[in-house]
Amino acid sequence: MIYFSSDYIKGCHPRIWQAMEKSLPEARPGYGEDPICREAAAMICAEIKAPEAAVHFLIGGTQTNLLAVMAFLRPHEGALCAASGHIHVHESGAIEGTGHKVLPLPSKDGKITAEQIDGVMRAHRDDPTREHTVKPGMIYLSNTTELGTVYRKAELEAISQVARSWGLPIYMDGARLASALAAPEQDLQLADLPRLLDAFSIGGTKNGLLFGEALVLVNKAAQKDFRYIQKQRGAMLAKGWLLGVQYRELFSGGLYQEIGRWENELAQKIATGLTEAGCRFALPAESNQLFVILTKAQIAALEKDFVFEVQATMRDCFSDKLAENEEVVRFCTSFATSGEDVEKLLSAVRSRP
Repeated sequence: MIYFSSDYIKGCHPRIWQAMEKSLPEARPGYGEDPICREAAAMICAEIKAPEAAVHFLIGGTQTNLLAVMAFLRPHEGALCAASGHIHVHESGAIEGTGHKVLPLPSKDGKITAEQIDGVMRAHRDDPTREHTVKPGMIYLSNTTELGTVYRKAELEAISQVARSWGLPIYMDGARLASALAAPEQDLQLADLPRLLDAFSIGGTKNGLLFGEALVLVNKAAQKDFRYIQKQRGAMLAKGWLLGVQYRELFSGGLYQEIGRWENELAQKIATGLTEAGCRFALPAESNQLFVILTKAQIAALEKDFVFEVQATMRDCFSDKLAENEEVVRFCTSFATSGEDVEKLLSAVRSRP
């Protein structure tokens, strides 16, 4: 079987594995207080041109998101996000488990706008019963979004301006940030993020690491006592240097950017080939996640040789685009996807119209 189901299906990039193997014999301090973690954090700060940022290495995406939310919100506050946002749909109520509410906003493409945020805040301010409701206390964005779409610099600048006017911190879930930064016609760079955001993650699990996420806290208030929150939530890995080793290698020699470009290059080849084969897309093909409309017969035929996701829960979102015999499927490329994998998929689609 050839896998296009996600970008974390295979172990890790060979360079990451080699770096981990090389690091094993030596004893080191625990809980991320080792020289390798400090070096990796310094490399990230240099890359984003924010020497005062605090970088914390964590294990998984859900863990990273809930810790970021806890660092910013007071007990009566919630997090604004797109209705398709990961914290709202696919984290089993992790945010609510911290005592905070997720406040979803309608979105057809996985993104929210500055105008939406401003409207919500005005409505809350003007509500005479507002003290009986959850107060919006921060903004959660994903880049790429859960629907494979991408924020550009102008969109983030507009959101940042509105957020500052309302005193709302912004956190970006960057589980697939490398792919977002490598998107066609993308004008956003890593070094732009500290100016536009209060915190963001640089995903590793979905970008060639065996496991790991880097949480970058730009906001000074969020930096205060963060390690207490981290420890309280069981998110302080004793062998923390295993995370540092991986991120040090990821930010050596441009590997982080290289993986993002590779994923997107192959995704664009798939998008071009599927378009030429007459397939339609439910959403723009901007990243390593492609949301394609296929007939149920095509899906059944492809499932014999390929693993991918059928987005049954998204059917209502795209009901105006789908015929009775059609579904939306997701093809996702990764660091381990090969050109041969792509050609086999396209050949299969062409031979099974």
